[in-house]
Amino acid sequence: MVALLLVGSATLLFSCKEELNEDTVAQDEAMMTEYSENLTVVKSQNGRKSYDFTTPLLEGYTLAKDPYREFRKGVKILTYKEDSLAVAQVDVSLVANYAIYYIKRDLWEAKGNVVVNSANGRILYTQQLFWNAKTRRIYSNVDSKIVENEGRNVSYGAGFESDEAMSDWRFRYMTSRMELEMKTAPDSVATTFDTVAPRSTVAVGTGTSPLPAADDSSKDAKKIGDKSKPQK
Repeated sequence: MVALLLVGSATLLFSCKEELNEDTVAQDEAMMTEYSENLTVVKSQNGRKSYDFTTPLLEGYTLAKDPYREFRKGVKILTYKEDSLAVAQVDVSLVANYAIYYIKRDLWEAKGNVVVNSANGRILYTQQLFWNAKTRRIYSNVDSKIVENEGRNVSYGAGFESDEAMSDWRFRYMTSRMELEMKTAPDSVATTFDTVAPRSTVAVGTGTSPLPAADDSSKDAKKIGDKSKPQK
């Protein structure tokens, strides 16, 4: 009888402890550990400005299983050229209505009117963009648009991927409109061509290497979504 009572007490104690642990984990997941308004962060490397970040609101959840920082009122991120000597020259700028940063994975997700401007004149427009700081790649799984040559060349597509500087970009599927200037005497005539790439064709911005069928980008994208919140 005493043995049965001891076993019962131990089982009850273990169950209570397990429930307490689950409650603690749930509380940690929901606990905000960082908060800041009108935040500006400037990062330098070897005495040169390399990174400039501004946001109206930061909320951090560093005790979560997958620690993250959330920016519900949008972000503006500037990166600078490494070879700039005197005055820091912007290499790439990014603005978005919402962003979330996964600390352990060094992975950013930007959503809502995302615009990326690069120093080479290319502009990317999309509604969702991932930036993997470890691999130094940016990518999107939704419809996107690339504008070049001061708006004369416009490319539309899905399955976008590029390096950080947007010097080597590509779509898995692309519909492209390109405006070419054809000179005739005495006037010049601008002609616009519309082309649709076949579904099996990979269209690239520079170079001819095909886009891999499976990469780390898609794996990262599958992990995103459950923590992201709509913009308020």
